[in-house]
Parts: sequence; structure tokens; C-alpha cells
Amino acid sequence: QVQLVESGGGLVQAGGSLRLSCAASGRTFSRYTLGWFRQDSGKEREFVASVTWSGGSTSYRDSVKGRFTISRDNSKTTVYLQMNSLKPEDTAVYYCAAAPNVVPPVAAAYDYWGQGTQVTVSS
Repeated sequence: QVQLVESGGGLVQAGGSLRLSCAASGRTFSRYTLGWFRQDSGKEREFVASVTWSGGSTSYRDSVKGRFTISRDNSKTTVYLQMNSLKPEDTAVYYCAAAPNVVPPVAAAYDYWGQGTQVTVSS
């Protein structure tokens, strides 16, 4: 129903920036929530940020507030995650995810997932 493909990951030094992109295809709906999650090796997948597709309401985990910005481009059916002032603890595989409604910031609430893109921040 919905396919998600992430891109933009890479290796960056602490304090640097990266912009992740998530291209969506298939059937999408205006009330969908698009989110970013991340999972470092040996740890659980954690919520990073989300945006409601229609209203544009955003949500962030506390540790990235003021550093990360989530946005969407309806014409391209794409969601972005601008990451500034990166820290080594931001190192993880970042996943784009979609949910059919406004949902809580937990992985279990999301139905569709991309394959992930690696972000590595060196000290």
C-alpha cells in the first residue's frame, strides 16, 4: 500500500549536519503521520520526530529538539529530516515510517517502514 525509501545518511563529524529524505509511493492519505525512528546497534528502536501530512503538526523527542527539523513536501510525496549540531549519540540507522492516523510516538503505532539509512557521527 505504501512504500518508503530513505536516503541521505553518511559519516559526519560532531557538530556537522545531514539531511535525510524519505520518498513515499503507493496509496497515501491526508491524515497519515510520517515519522523518523532510529536504532543503534544493540538498542531498541526509538522515536525521533513526526509530522502529520495534512496539518503539518510536528513532534520531537527531547534530545533532538532545537537540532532536528522534520518537514514534508506534498508535491514530491517526500518527508525530510534536517539534522544539525549532530552528536555521537545520534549515530544509528534511521528509518522512515508511516501511520494511517495521528498516532503516539511509538514504533508499534506505525504500519509502514523503509529499509533505513545509516548515520554515523564521529567525536
